[in-house]
Amino acid sequence: MSNNKDARFKTILMFGAPGSGKGTQGAILGRIPRFIHFVCGEVFRALDTRTPLGQKFVEYSMRGELVPDELTVQLWKANIDSRAESHLFKPDIDFLVLDGIPRNVEQARLMAPFIDVLHVFHLSCPDRQELHRRIRKRALKENRFDDARDETIERRIRTYEAESKPMLDFYPRERITDIDATQHPAIVFHTILSRIISLDEFKTSAEEVH
Repeated sequence: MSNNKDARFKTILMFGAPGSGKGTQGAILGRIPRFIHFVCGEVFRALDTRTPLGQKFVEYSMRGELVPDELTVQLWKANIDSRAESHLFKPDIDFLVLDGIPRNVEQARLMAPFIDVLHVFHLSCPDRQELHRRIRKRALKENRFDDARDETIERRIRTYEAESKPMLDFYPRERITDIDATQHPAIVFHTILSRIISLDEFKTSAEEVH
């Protein structure tokens, strides 16, 4: 793919701590035509382990090691290209809504040649007890009882603050909207959608589609 800015995917980033609701908001946005919600975790779960990339992923997993950022981005790119080739994602008219990737500054750098980040929605939830409650509720609902333990939840939040939160300094401040994630989900989504439809890129795209 060309590194030409015009060739990069028009991208919206859903960003926030575990339990902030970014997955919920991304999924709602992804139901609107011309918005493609991409969840990084789903890519790993659907990985074809027969491919060279898949085999590399398995090697790290079997050793209990973290998958390197470069390999993570390669897997993401291969999946996106596959979606484009099968016309599930149309880069010329669709907006890519990323959830769970990039996960840190290094991944953001590696992905920069491929994505034009139009806006970052930072779902903020400073109330740690509320984050714990949300994560525990979701884990129990999905029968992931180990993930509902306080020490597991606290470790996930600390990892986010150490590795992911610094990305807020990687992107231009004017492209970041901070949203109180403790508000009703409908209010959060209204804020997100209102900001998106004000973007010049969206206005241009809307005119082209119609």
